[in-house]
Parts: sequence; C-alpha cells; structure tokens
Amino acid sequence: MEKKWKVMYFQPEKPGTFIEEHKGAENKAETNKVGKSKVVDSSAVANKVVANKVETSIMEDARSEDNRPERSTVKFAANLLTNEDCGVILYDRKGAQKRFPFHEKGKRGTLYGLELQGEGITDRTYNFYEGNQIITDPYAKEVHGLEKWGAGRTRKRKTYGVLSWQDFDWQDDKPLMIPLEDSIFYGLNVRAFTMHKSSGVKDRGTFEGIVEKIPYLKELGITAVELMPCYEYDECMIEDRKGEMPEGQDNAGINTSLSLHPEDSDETAFSDVFLKQTAVKAGDRHEAVRLNCWGFQKGFYFSPKAAYSAVGSPVISFKNMVRELHKNGIEVIVQFYFPEGIRQLYMLDVVKHWVLEYHIDGVRINGFGIPVRLLAEEPVLKNTKIWCESYRDEDLPYITNPVFKNFIANNGNFRNDMRRFLKGDANLMNQVVYYQRRNPAAYGVVNYMADYDGFSLYDSVSYGNKHNEANGEDNRDGTNDNFSWNCGVEGHTRRKAVLSLRQTQIKNALSFVLLSQGIPFIFSGDEFGATRNGNNNCYCQDNETGWINWKKNSFANEILAYVRFLVHLRRKHPILHMKDELKIMDYKGCGFPDLSYHGTEAWRPDFSYISQVIGIVLCGQYAPGQEDDSFYIACNMHWTPHKLALPKLGKDKSWTKIADTTFVWGQDVDEHNHIQDSSIITINGRNIAIFKTEKIIVQRGGPKRTPVRGRRQKK
Repeated sequence: MEKKWKVMYFQPEKPGTFIEEHKGAENKAETNKVGKSKVVDSSAVANKVVANKVETSIMEDARSEDNRPERSTVKFAANLLTNEDCGVILYDRKGAQKRFPFHEKGKRGTLYGLELQGEGITDRTYNFYEGNQIITDPYAKEVHGLEKWGAGRTRKRKTYGVLSWQDFDWQDDKPLMIPLEDSIFYGLNVRAFTMHKSSGVKDRGTFEGIVEKIPYLKELGITAVELMPCYEYDECMIEDRKGEMPEGQDNAGINTSLSLHPEDSDETAFSDVFLKQTAVKAGDRHEAVRLNCWGFQKGFYFSPKAAYSAVGSPVISFKNMVRELHKNGIEVIVQFYFPEGIRQLYMLDVVKHWVLEYHIDGVRINGFGIPVRLLAEEPVLKNTKIWCESYRDEDLPYITNPVFKNFIANNGNFRNDMRRFLKGDANLMNQVVYYQRRNPAAYGVVNYMADYDGFSLYDSVSYGNKHNEANGEDNRDGTNDNFSWNCGVEGHTRRKAVLSLRQTQIKNALSFVLLSQGIPFIFSGDEFGATRNGNNNCYCQDNETGWINWKKNSFANEILAYVRFLVHLRRKHPILHMKDELKIMDYKGCGFPDLSYHGTEAWRPDFSYISQVIGIVLCGQYAPGQEDDSFYIACNMHWTPHKLALPKLGKDKSWTKIADTTFVWGQDVDEHNHIQDSSIITINGRNIAIFKTEKIIVQRGGPKRTPVRGRRQKK
C-alpha cells in the first residue's frame, strides 16, 4: 500500500465504479460506463465449448509484465445518506488497507465522487466506509468473499467489491427476441439443477453444469430457461438460540429484514437473517444455521453468484453460459427479488445492467414496489421480456408494446384452479375454458401447474398434505392450500394402480399447460415426475430433497416422452400458440369459429355446476400463413367414462386420435381404429385425448389408417 496514487474529486451523476486503464500515454482504453466496465482479465479464465461439452482451462496470470497496464484510473461514486466521515477503502491481497476520504468538492446531492490514478489500483478490492460502518458497494459488478457455498455456517464472512473486470468474446451474440407466442419457459435453480450425482455433469451445481445440460434442453424443446436468483447473496442465514424467526422473515425463506436502502449493505448485514440446522459457537451463545438455497433476499444485485462458478470467475461463467445457450436457440431469463424499501431507480439500474452486460433476454421480478412504468418506458428494455406477478389496469397503457410484446404476467390462478379441476372438483368449467383461451393483447400470460414454491407436479398427485418436517419448523412453514390429491395413497407406493393413475394425472396436468394459449412454464424435474418427498417449501434443503434426481425409470421415461411429444406438437402447429387471443367467432366464414366448445352433442357444451367434461376445437384455418390442421381436445376429469360429440368435417377429412393420456407412449398398436367414423366418442375417466384432422386417402380396401402412438395401459 506504499504506492503513490493521485487523488481527485468529481461530482458524479449516478452511483457506480468506473474503470479506465492505460497501456501508455498514447494508448488510452475506452472509459466504460455503468454496466459496461472492461479491463484486463485478472482472473485469467478462458472457456471453450467443444462438442456440446464445457472444456475449461485456467490460464496463467493475464496480468503479466507484458499485459499489466502502466496505470489505471478508477472513479468511485457512492450514494451515502450521511454527514459522517466517509470514503473508500482499498485492500491489497494481504489484507492491508488504505482509506481515501470523500470530500465536499466531490459531492452532488447525496452522491460522493472520488478518482484515483496510478499503477496497480485494479489489483485491489474495495469497500466504502461511513463512520464506523463498512459498506460493500451495492453497484459492485463482482463481489469477493462468498465464493465457497455454505462457508458462512462456520464463520462470519466479509465481502468486498472487485475492481478488476474481465474481457469476454461474445462472438456476435445478442438476445434472441423469441416472440411470446412461440415461447416455452423452463424454470430451474442453478445449484439444484445439476447438484445430484445422477446429473452426469462434471461441474455440478454451477453455470457450467447448465451448459453441459444444453443437449438435454434442446431435445426437450424449450425456448428459454428461467433462473431462480443467481445474483450474489449470502446463502447462510442465522437465527437466535431459541430458534425464533426474526421480524421480516416470512415462512418461504424470503428475507426482508435487511436494510431498507441498498447502500446499507455492510459486511454484517447478511448475517442478520434467520437460519437453522447446524450449531455454531458464536461468542457466549450458540447460533443455528440453515441455507437459503433459493436466494429470495437482498443481495449484491450487479454480480453473478460466485459459488455458481466452477472456474472462480462468476462474470466469465455466466457470460459463457448465456452465449452457449443462445447458440442453441435458448433464451435466458433471470429472476430477482427486491424486498420492501429498495429504490425503484436502483431496480431499474439492476435490470439494465444485466441486459447490457450479460445479454440476458428477460427478467422475472418479485418483491415490493416493482417499477412497472419505469421498466416499460425505458428504451433499452423495449425488446426485453419483463415478467411480473400481475399488473394493475392503470399499467396497461404503459406496458403495451405494439412492436414487440414483452411484458408477461402469471395467468391468474391457473395453477390452483386447474389443480382443483384435475382432482375432480366441481364448478370449474368456466375457469378452465377462460384460462385455456386467455391471451391478452397488452401482455403475455404464463401457465404452470408447479413452480419452485408449493408441491412439485409429482407431489401434487402423490400427497394430500405437506411434509416439511425437515425444514425444522414443526411443519408450520409452507402453504396449506396445495389443491392436491394423493390418488389414494399418501406418498411413496408400489401399488401399480395408484402409480398408473398418478402417471395419467401428471400427463393430464402437462396437457393443460402445453395445450393452452398462454406461455407454457415447466419447472425442472416436473417433465419426468421428480419428487421433493412432499416438502412444499424446499428453500433450505440443499440435499437430495431439494436437488433433481436424474435417475429415470419407466414411469419417468413415459412422462418425459409425452412432454416431448406435446412440446413438438405445440411448436409445429401455430393454431396451438396464436399471437392474438382467439375470438370464438367464425369471422372467416369457413363454417367453424376459431375456437369452439362441445359436449355430448356437438356445439352444445355443458358449463353447469357439475360439468367436468368438455370438447375443445381449435380450427386450423385461422392459423397465420398456411392453413394448419384442426384439433379436438377431449377432456374428462370425472372418474367415470363419458361420451363426447365430434363436430362433422368435410367429406375429405376425418378426426384421428394422436394421443391419449391413458396410453403408454411410443408403442404402436394396430388394433385401435383411429379414423373416427362415428361422431360420438367415449373418453375414459380422468383422461385427455387429442384428435387431429387428416385428409382421407381412399385406397383399395377402404381408407388408409394411421396407427396410434401408444397403447392402452394394462389394468
């Protein structure tokens, strides 16, 4: 710390750290703006993707004598609501520190600006100080101190902003801008996705692990991955000796007890949250620790999570992941949680930083005071998907984007009402057809039957009650409103009849999601029936309960094959994912409306209180461009067989069954006649069947028949 550095003051316009490096007097590096900082790669990491597998090599120190800049200029701008002594602390690799106080000459409002020039500045880490408080920069683009997952269980961790930044070759990468009507979302937790040994990846629980799973994601057919919070945060939470939950911590592991201002993110702030599980000696009392695996807490929002990097550089790891996903046609959506008190302009800065610096395609925002109008009016974000829980009517004029529909919300109570319908509850038919058709003009809607919170899809048909005892809260945490049914046995069973019913119910649920007009969302593992053992609040389960087990038996493979079929069917046929909401009108005068409903008689659906059976027709003549096939979706959620009527087609067309949730997928059987000569069909109890129009090819001996893609399950 004996180097001589030049200290100057400036009046900043916004918070952030700006770095400028110089190789010599005549070669000045580009001065970078917030979100676009760029210096020599101090972590010296190079990533290559070979044959869809990650090959990672750690290079020698890029800051060799040849590469080291002769001098650097670093501009610090901090928003500090104080009249106390304040400034910047620089730390060298041995921990020695030097303080540089802010000055009134460099103050604008509550912003302080300080500029340092000299050699080796960017080899240091930094913090701000305000009186006796040490503050890690909430705008730090990389944070040091939280690299090892769970290390805070045994010691309090200190955090530091990283000044050095990494060059990265994006190779002409840019966001994909896949239209919402063509999108299929896939949610995952970075660590839980590949942490289980059965994942088969080299770098488990990391961004690199996701890259290794790209071939699987491509084969599945999804168009975007939605990542649970992967910004930097301390996953170790602490509660007092009595095991009481401090004020501000809800029962879903969401920490709201941190400082109300992002600028107050000091070294100890992350420790003032509730935890349990492993006893730790802390002074003269014991504290208990548990892990927040979900990340719904205040964090260092500008930095990717270091524990998710296999190569020691979260910046490089995350960028490499985005680039490789984009090469394979898969978008990246990142989830953020903002607790109460976070400034709206700060939220906007966070979103813009990730869009500009990391090329992400969208954000999913949870929390309080979401700045919907600021996000909608920001020109940089006009092509970025913005996913919020819901919108108010007064927001609609702002979020409507006539060029690229980019705002997204959850489709109301789709999950809850469709789960009730799935298990046979009455008085739901009107909600069912509403959710199936809903596709507002102003924004897209997301349909899902399971997410990170609540039961997994398999558990929703296997458990009637939550089983959260492992969370250490006497099963009091997590919702009691799961709208689930265990199919006759609570939890694990070997009874074939129960397993067969559960399998059918899972396929029914996935049919609801993938055959509705909104944006389908599948949470990782649900595509093959993964279980969380009845735990509907796995935020602290960093183990096999919370991780995805990739071992698949015939039960799982059957569900996965059906999902791939539905995804392929949806992507192939535009009528199944229209840009505009269907009108239930024959506005083309072709004899069929774009969407119609049918019951035991064609064109006469039953919407009564007790109705659990309906036929839905989507007419392919209304698809954009070339005429598409038409589809008849026969749905019976009653437990006994029912009859439905197929509307008559022209003489050269017939209805052909292409799928049935009670069939075992992928096995052709010629014994079933799939050209429907009768206008009346019988659909099994708790069953969805899909029919498609096909032209009749008259051959000697009668019309050509197409075998079914499945067979009836043996009882």
